[in-house]
Amino acid sequence: MPNISSPCPPSPNMPHRQGPYAPDGGPSGWGEGIEWPDWRELVAGARVVSIPMPVRFRGITIREALLVRGPAGWGEFAPFNEYGDEESSRWLLSAMEAGWAGWPEPRRDRIAVNATVPAVPASEVASVLARFPGARTAKVKVAEPGQNLREDVARVEAVRELLGDDAQVRIDANAKWSMDDARAGLRALAGVRLEYAEQPVASVPEMAGLRSWLAGEGIDVPIAADESIRKADDPITVARAGAADIVIVKVAPLGGVRAALAVAAECGLPTVVSSALDTSVGIRAGLALAAALPELDHACGLGTIGLFSSDVADPPLLPSGGELRVGNLNVDEERLDALAAPTDRRDWWLDRLRRCYTLLTSRKTRRRV
Repeated sequence: MPNISSPCPPSPNMPHRQGPYAPDGGPSGWGEGIEWPDWRELVAGARVVSIPMPVRFRGITIREALLVRGPAGWGEFAPFNEYGDEESSRWLLSAMEAGWAGWPEPRRDRIAVNATVPAVPASEVASVLARFPGARTAKVKVAEPGQNLREDVARVEAVRELLGDDAQVRIDANAKWSMDDARAGLRALAGVRLEYAEQPVASVPEMAGLRSWLAGEGIDVPIAADESIRKADDPITVARAGAADIVIVKVAPLGGVRAALAVAAECGLPTVVSSALDTSVGIRAGLALAAALPELDHACGLGTIGLFSSDVADPPLLPSGGELRVGNLNVDEERLDALAAPTDRRDWWLDRLRRCYTLLTSRKTRRRV
């Protein structure tokens, strides 16, 4: 079974040290000359945590994450369990950037954030919003499997009623609507005056077609792209196709703050920074991105610590007055101990980390040959 001191397994494309197998220092760098840690340095301070969630979100009630610590601070490696190693390796790039490179210079020190409302019954919306004091923007999940449009509309309307007419309300379907579902849903929600609809359908052609249909029907709902960016081989495709009005950018799935900045710049559309259900370590990376963007006109989805029962930082990065400050993060050792994952889950995450690190170093070695 793997443990925190386990060396990385050999790869036929990598040089090895004598004795126990491990990459010989890793690649020289990526991006803007950022140095990768070697395997032993990467896992030396790794911690795996398991954080309870009071409300089911994205189908889970426990959020697990592997945290690494480098000279620049803490990084978070927490791809969702169903992600394969190729996709997950970008999350590792992000974690290494955070721990071994730090952040670009900020342009702002406060970031407006939205409340996040899971697919709860309308009767529970008030208790969810209470976890986001001062928020004037709310993102509401729709298209949850096993639920129907009537429940979605009731939830969104409850948010609008509680926040008032001057608040911004956006929805997120996570690409789960069909074209027919999206047309019906957005028509039914037209009276709510949505700020935008995030990833209502799955493919870029569908996004473009839905955007054209909305314009033809006179329904004023901008389309925001999320999965079409973070899960795409070419994240710029959605912008080139005219399939979105807004782009949702998440640090870890794109490989780090600098990579996400480059994607946002090339898309050339208004940008919203969002979390991937991160701990405060991942939220701090999102804040670094939001703080570094040349323009930021929308509230960001970085207030999600309120969806957890606890967190790794003291204090946790919880918004105040609908905002988060951009500043230092204090990861607390006692909290790490209290939230430590069971041994079998720790071993699972360390094995996953090792596979992704091997994938990255193997790829870099092939490029040099």
